[in-house]
Amino acid sequence: PFDWDIDWLARSPVSVDAIPDIGENQQIVFTQWPGRSPQDIQDQVTYPLTVSLLGIGKVKTIRSNSSFGFSSIYIIFEDGADWDQSRNKIVERLNSLPSGTLPEGVQPALGPDATAPGQVFWYTLEGYDTEGNPTGGWDLHELRTVQDWTVRDALASAGGVAEVASVGGFVREYQIDVDPDAMHAANIGLSDVFGAIKLSNRDVGARTIEINRVEYVVRGIGFIKSVADIEQVVVKVNDNVPIRVKDIAHVSTGPALRRGVFDKEGAEAVGGVVVVRHGENPLKVIQNVKAKIAEIASGLPQKTLADGTVSQVKIIPFYDRTGLIYETLGTLNDAISQEILITVIVIIILLRHFRSSMLIAGLLPLAVLSCFIAMRFFKVEANIVALSGIAIAIGTMVDMGIVICENIVRHLQEAPAEKSRLQVIYDASCEVGSAVLAAIATTIVSFLPVFTMIGAEGKLFRPLAFTKTFALLASAIVAIFVIPVFAYWLYGGKRKPANEKKPRLKRFANLADLIVVLLVAAVLSKYWLPLGPDRGVIASFLFVAVLLILVLAVVMLLTRFYPLILGWCLAHKGRFLMIPLVLIISGGFAWRSLGRGFMPSLDEGSFLYMPTTMPHASIAEAVDVLAKIDSAIKTIPEVKTVVGKIGRVESPLDPAPISMVETVIDYHSKFKRDKDGRIVTDENGKAIRQWRDHIQSPRDIWDEIVAVAKLPGTTSAPLLQPIETRLIMLQTGMRAPMGIKVKGPDLRTIEAVGLQLEQLLKQMPFIDPGTVYAERIVAKPYLEIHIDREAIARYGMRIDDVQNVIEIAIGGKPVTTTVQGRQRYPVRVRYLRELRNEIQELGDILVPAPGGVQIPMGQLVRIEYTQGPQVIKSEDTFLTGFVLFDGKEGLAEIDVVEECQQFLDGKIAAGELILPAGVSYSFAGTYENQIRAQKTLKMVLPLALGVIFLILYFQFKTIPHTLLVFSGIFVAWSGGFLLLWLYGQEWFMDVSLLGVNLRQLFNIHSYNLSVAVWVGFLALFGIATDDGVLMMTYLTQQFKKTEPDTIEQIRRETLAAAHKRVRPALMTSATTILALLPILTSTGRGADIMVPMA
Repeated sequence: PFDWDIDWLARSPVSVDAIPDIGENQQIVFTQWPGRSPQDIQDQVTYPLTVSLLGIGKVKTIRSNSSFGFSSIYIIFEDGADWDQSRNKIVERLNSLPSGTLPEGVQPALGPDATAPGQVFWYTLEGYDTEGNPTGGWDLHELRTVQDWTVRDALASAGGVAEVASVGGFVREYQIDVDPDAMHAANIGLSDVFGAIKLSNRDVGARTIEINRVEYVVRGIGFIKSVADIEQVVVKVNDNVPIRVKDIAHVSTGPALRRGVFDKEGAEAVGGVVVVRHGENPLKVIQNVKAKIAEIASGLPQKTLADGTVSQVKIIPFYDRTGLIYETLGTLNDAISQEILITVIVIIILLRHFRSSMLIAGLLPLAVLSCFIAMRFFKVEANIVALSGIAIAIGTMVDMGIVICENIVRHLQEAPAEKSRLQVIYDASCEVGSAVLAAIATTIVSFLPVFTMIGAEGKLFRPLAFTKTFALLASAIVAIFVIPVFAYWLYGGKRKPANEKKPRLKRFANLADLIVVLLVAAVLSKYWLPLGPDRGVIASFLFVAVLLILVLAVVMLLTRFYPLILGWCLAHKGRFLMIPLVLIISGGFAWRSLGRGFMPSLDEGSFLYMPTTMPHASIAEAVDVLAKIDSAIKTIPEVKTVVGKIGRVESPLDPAPISMVETVIDYHSKFKRDKDGRIVTDENGKAIRQWRDHIQSPRDIWDEIVAVAKLPGTTSAPLLQPIETRLIMLQTGMRAPMGIKVKGPDLRTIEAVGLQLEQLLKQMPFIDPGTVYAERIVAKPYLEIHIDREAIARYGMRIDDVQNVIEIAIGGKPVTTTVQGRQRYPVRVRYLRELRNEIQELGDILVPAPGGVQIPMGQLVRIEYTQGPQVIKSEDTFLTGFVLFDGKEGLAEIDVVEECQQFLDGKIAAGELILPAGVSYSFAGTYENQIRAQKTLKMVLPLALGVIFLILYFQFKTIPHTLLVFSGIFVAWSGGFLLLWLYGQEWFMDVSLLGVNLRQLFNIHSYNLSVAVWVGFLALFGIATDDGVLMMTYLTQQFKKTEPDTIEQIRRETLAAAHKRVRPALMTSATTILALLPILTSTGRGADIMVPMA
């Protein structure tokens, strides 16, 4: 998956993305009904379609949005449902809808073969000169035309692209604004205008004719090409005088009604979004798109501006997931490389056998590459979570090589000279082979609960379970079958006992080991830079040296004094057993005090600022708000680019109303980095800092954004990121990680309950009151025209006669579509603007009655102001509203939700919150994934423990021995819970080493007991039993050989056997711990997810 530059090696990389797509298995049915209100859409389109779709197999739930002019229905399938079959079932159901289910002319369509998190590439179109400087000079409608008819089609042809959607600018249309007085004078109705325009916009084909043995294709050219063509259309002939369109209307080109606006740093813009097809490799698709952009770049339109500058349209990306993917993979690549270097150092120092050290170190690349091959074969996507499985397994992977190599070296030193080297290596490998296999088996089985997870947590962590299993299996195969073979070749020559080796040769070997260790440590220091890029390589080298010396000194001291320690423990069993007992009890108390959450957020390097304007705001007001927000955010020095959107992209994936602001804020990294996420230095070797001194974290940047972007008439916005937001909205249907879902019989009741909950939640000490927001569902101003049936009956008119005039004269109605090459433009008929801007003017609109009489509409209707819904949301046909909120910084999601639940239950019991009949509420959010994961773990964890117990029993064949090794799991877990508790204490590790605070260095802060942490604990299963299996296996073998009879003999044999096995046991523990240090100190992209697991 890493983009290594190896030209001579053919590559077929695995699919790569930054994070797994943990969204629901969702399909979209999108239906347009232009000009219709949300209530009309809900009653006549969304509800009947939802009822029809509910019967499809494996459907979990159906959510829907009824908005102005369109309906979006989201069919959520169960995780096991096949993606393509799901789409086929929906198409079959839509094709078999009974007649009359939907209004005439309304046609539902299946959404793109993609999900919202597939929006991987956003861009704008801008004018640039030949030197690459922005020039402007392009109108919004010109840029939109280029986007719709050139760029969109070209990018859609790139491999793996599901959709390219346009946003911003103005869609051109021909506008016929009729004059009702002129029409009345000429005795012309709107139906006459409609018919005349339709009949004046068509081409025909007349097959072929043959002239002089030459065949000619005959075409009748009649499509409308210009405003003049429309003006010349004859509507009617009165007294042999043709009445043309220009006689009764004003014809022009202008912008069509728009429900989405794009803004870049305070100025309107035009752009688009590329969506990856489901199941495709995002990185490969983006590369395909960039190749297509390079291909069409020279052919994009250009023009000469007034000052003589030649300006050409360029495609300018502002959100490109490639950077996030490369930085995330770069973090993992660096972590794995640094772990291998640390492992080499530890092995050389502790084993003091250079050839063995190199043999063990060579195991790692071979095992990791084998893991990549398995990922490719089993189609496991490479992402931050999946590759973290390899990163956290490095120490465990090398343990097996250490055990086998150490045993081979010891046997070669102790075996008699006449015994063949082959036999010695064979005996040594067989002696520990069963222990290695048992240790591997327990580690693999420990991840059984992860394989059984469902929903988002399963999609998130199953790839990690696969990769760690692949890595462990590969390392086991290498350790058991490859290392003994290479050891036979490497350990050639005449064998001599250790005490017969020449001192000079031994000193030379030690010197060589020291030189190698220093060189590896120097390389490690240069690329690890644990003290930070601003401290330099020398300081980092000193820190690495001190850290390794401290840890390895402890290991060596334990190795040397282990017989004394073990002897005291055997002599004072009761006192010693109190230590693990106290540890287990303390760990239990620590576990109870830990917060709970689903998953730490991945730092994406960008924010998505999503406030909302008031529902009554017009699109002009919304555009003004968006421009002010973007301009204010751009003033922050740490911000790189700001591109905002109001309303929706022209895609079924985006149902946003015009009150919703979505601003993508890309900020500079703390230090300048290259495309792989590696820090760039200046000529003096110092890292180039890009943040001001008081800005220490992305949270500080967000706080400044909130401070400058808050405007009157806009709501607050939760801290969100682009991918995170799409996933949250896909999972929960709302734009916040936490919220309350309110269901009720009607929208006004739901809104009233939501407002009550909003006021109550603001009183909660666990909740940030600024983030609490109840949706204003019935707050959109409506102008309703009620037809007086008795009045129209007096004139012999029908409802449809009046409704046609309302629809065409006020709203405007497309008549036909012009065909101009590849471009298509609608032709719209409407009354002149000055005749439909006020209620009084609406009342003066004339409605034709039978007999040619024109009746003012005010005599036929009652016009009134009212309020109605901007968007109608429902779930399984039940009307739904949301109350959004967020906990205060540092608080766990589940704890916040549980406190809120108790608080609201208390208010209901006290009578302060009264729910009307038919109203219910439930909490929704990403915390539901954590709850579901906990339930899965409660069922599967005991099963995994049982299987591990059986594996250990098959290894030792006795219950007491099995229980002794098995107890290590609970001791290890207790230690983990205690360490997590200590991480949350501000005094823990709050010391400095070489001028660096260790608490900051090792990312020590409060961690919630998330699924990521639980996955790390599951990894402890195998690690906790590995040393026990190794030690107990050798003890059992020694007891079989010596068959001790007395307690003294047993104690003596125990001390002797344990002393021989303590070095490999401590070496494996040291490598496991030290190999995680690069992850624990990692600050690059993706570290947020890796650190809790480590």
